[in-house]
Amino acid sequence: MKEVTSTRRRILALILALMLTAAPALAARSSPTATPNPEPEATLDPNAPEYDPEHPEELSADQLYAWSAILIEAESGKPIFEKNADDIRYPASLTKMMTGLLAIIAFPDGLDFDVTCSETAVAVNDTDDNLSTLHLQAGEVINFYDLVCATLIYSADDGANVIAETVSGSIENFVATMNQAAELYGCTNTHFMNAHGLHDDNHYTTPRDMAIIAREAMSNDTFRQIVAMSSYTFGTSLRRSRTIRSTNELFNPGTETSSNKYYFPDSIGIKTGTTSKAQYCFAGAAERDGVELISVVMYTGKRSRWADTIKLMNYGFSQYVSVTPQELYAMNPITIEVSRYSLNDPNMGRLSLSCVPQDSQAAADAHIIATHDDVENMAATLRTTALIQYTRDFTAPISAGEVMGTMSYFIEGRYEPVVYNLLATRSVRVRENIPKTLEQLAEEVRNEANPYGRVWRMLAPFIAVAALILLVLIWRFVKRLRKRRRRRVRIPSINRLRGH
Repeated sequence: MKEVTSTRRRILALILALMLTAAPALAARSSPTATPNPEPEATLDPNAPEYDPEHPEELSADQLYAWSAILIEAESGKPIFEKNADDIRYPASLTKMMTGLLAIIAFPDGLDFDVTCSETAVAVNDTDDNLSTLHLQAGEVINFYDLVCATLIYSADDGANVIAETVSGSIENFVATMNQAAELYGCTNTHFMNAHGLHDDNHYTTPRDMAIIAREAMSNDTFRQIVAMSSYTFGTSLRRSRTIRSTNELFNPGTETSSNKYYFPDSIGIKTGTTSKAQYCFAGAAERDGVELISVVMYTGKRSRWADTIKLMNYGFSQYVSVTPQELYAMNPITIEVSRYSLNDPNMGRLSLSCVPQDSQAAADAHIIATHDDVENMAATLRTTALIQYTRDFTAPISAGEVMGTMSYFIEGRYEPVVYNLLATRSVRVRENIPKTLEQLAEEVRNEANPYGRVWRMLAPFIAVAALILLVLIWRFVKRLRKRRRRRVRIPSINRLRGH
């Protein structure tokens, strides 16, 4: 993630941690007036065009089973695809994304400690048709990290309650903090009534708000690692070790005899949700070639939530690409005109420059996520958006690999630019029999091994000039002397000649 975004999230995490410690003083928000309307079973529009998996970029909203959905680019949060993204929906166990995130934020020093389950925490409504529990008992001791993992991976409702009481002292205080956190993150249509997501008419959200929460959660390394697990093994004080498996079918490759058509190898999480009134929901995250996407589908079918998510992800990957400044440069490299090049030069002095990072680690972290059109535009305008500085003139001779200048690329949100050296891709010889410049003569003198030869080379031009001046002076002196001698020779007058 970008540096500025990371700083913002650290500040938000600190604020939330303080809120969690002050939870008993918080009051739950007033009950909302807007509640979701029940919808018929999610099905495809019979008039929708048939979806073509070979052309995911042609996805249309009516090709999704979900009544509401959204797809965002994870780094920027920019929406890529929407279908009724602001419709009020019941989130079911998508709620646990916020529960798990707050559990991690509340204990910045680590989650490796034991907690004891209370009677109120494990007393989840067993008559609910969508109940999912770890069958925890009052007095049972469980490691808190194990608890958070089990709650997120297996969607444990009793686990969510134990988390709430551990963090805030009571479920009510924790729910108040959940609502405060949602507001702090920028959710505008979300209201929580519990920590697990079992149905309540006043427990609601929207796909857009769920995407905001999912994006914040996936920016936390611990949360990210947990939801990427396809299974987890743990034990408690009353039970021996057991293994739970993720409810995310995108993780499941199937078996040799029965493959899973919904297996999506690019999937990296995150959370399922199901109740009779919410139908089936899923918030997913996937990463391919440096591009990370987050999708949310709500009010869809048991299997169609996987199909919808795959359609959305493939659409996003068809639209976005991750490039480095070095790759942008390669799309539009700089070519310079070299002077004093050899007349035998095949390119008539034209020299292209390659781009190599000065700091490979800094360059490895420099990625730009953008659409294909935006990438082409950035490559075309690179000379105006990047700082290009040349460190030597364009006069031959030039050696292959010689540093000709630098390119500093400023990525949005980063404090320091990524700097690249601009190198000559080939050698350019100097023109034959061309007079040496004063700089070249000075360089030859500096590189001379024999100190006497160095002095001689240094003084030679001055001696030559002095000798030339001396010859001119001698020639002018001789010329004046001859004129004076002519003036001394007297010519006899005519009268004197006549007298003789």
